Amino acid sequence: MNLALSTCDLCPRSCRVDRAAGERGACGADGRLVVARAALHFWEEPPISGSRGSGTVFFAHCPLRCVYCQNAVIAAGEAGAEVSVERLGEMCLELQEQGALNVNFVTPTHYAPEARAAVAWARERGLALPVVWNTSGYETVAAVRANAGTVDAYLTDFKYADVELARRYSHAPDYPEVALAALEAMVEEAGEPKFDEVDGELRLTGGVVVRHLMLPGALEDSKRVVRLVRQRFGDAVLLSLMNQYTPVLADAAKAGDARAAATLDRCPELAERVSDDEYELLLDYADELGVEDYFWQQGGAAEDSFIPAFDLSGVWEPDRA
Repeated sequence: MNLALSTCDLCPRSCRVDRAAGERGACGADGRLVVARAALHFWEEPPISGSRGSGTVFFAHCPLRCVYCQNAVIAAGEAGAEVSVERLGEMCLELQEQGALNVNFVTPTHYAPEARAAVAWARERGLALPVVWNTSGYETVAAVRANAGTVDAYLTDFKYADVELARRYSHAPDYPEVALAALEAMVEEAGEPKFDEVDGELRLTGGVVVRHLMLPGALEDSKRVVRLVRQRFGDAVLLSLMNQYTPVLADAAKAGDARAAATLDRCPELAERVSDDEYELLLDYADELGVEDYFWQQGGAAEDSFIPAFDLSGVWEPDRA
C-alpha cells in the first residue's frame, strides 16, 4: 500500500482523503495508477521534442481541472487504463527504444510516488534518458523537493498572476502564490538550463522551462506573468509563450454538452481564440523587458489536431497492442 495516498496531500488541494482505500481526491484519482497514452510527441519546445520526439506519458486525472482544459478527457478521468509501477517503468524503457529524447511525465503530480518508483525501476534496467516533469505548476514545495534525484528538468506552466482569474478558471485562488513558490523550488533543484546534443540538435537535460498559455482577453495578466518571471528569475529559466488556446468548450457546447454550455454562460470569453494582434503585443512586451531567448509559436498551433489521441497508445505491453 502506498502510505502517501492514505491521507493524500500530494498537491496543494491537500484534500487528505484515503485514496489507498478507494476514495477519490480533489484530482479525481483513487489509489489506482492510470495512464492514457505513452508515445512519441513532436509538439513540445524544440529542445524537448527535437526531431525524434519526446517520450510523453499522459496520466489520467488532474489536481487543477481548469474549465478550459484542452485535455479534458483525461483530466476528468474519462480515458486511461490502470497499470502497475513496473509497467510504467517498462513504458519508459520502450520509449527509449523508440528513440525518444526524454521521458516526459505529463500531469504526474497526483501519481508522484509511483512515477518516482517507476523511474528508479527503469534506471536499474538501463533507462538513461533525462526525465521531464510536465506540470501545471500547481505543486507544493515539498512535492518538488521529493523529486530530487528523479527529475532532471521541469516543463511547468505559470498560468495566472491574477488571483481572480485563477479562481474563475481553475477554482484555485492560491495558484499565483503556490506556483511561484513551486517555481522557486524547481529552479533550486534543477538549476539553470543545461543541454547536450543528439543528432545535431540541442536536447534539454536540466533546468526549467516556464510555459504561459495566453487566454482570450487576458493580455494584461499575461504581461504580469512575463514580468514576474523575468524579474524574479531572469535567465535562470527559459520562457515559452504559447498562443495555442483552443476553444474546446465552444465545440462541446455545440455538440450538446450542458456542462460546457454552462461554463460558457459564466465565462463567454472562453469561446474565443487569442488574436494574432494580442499575441504579438505579448511578444513585443517580452522583448521590451529584455527577454532575449524565449520560445514562441507561429499560426496554426490552436488546432484540435495538436491535441493527442488518448487511445491507450503504448500503455499495454507490445504483444497486447
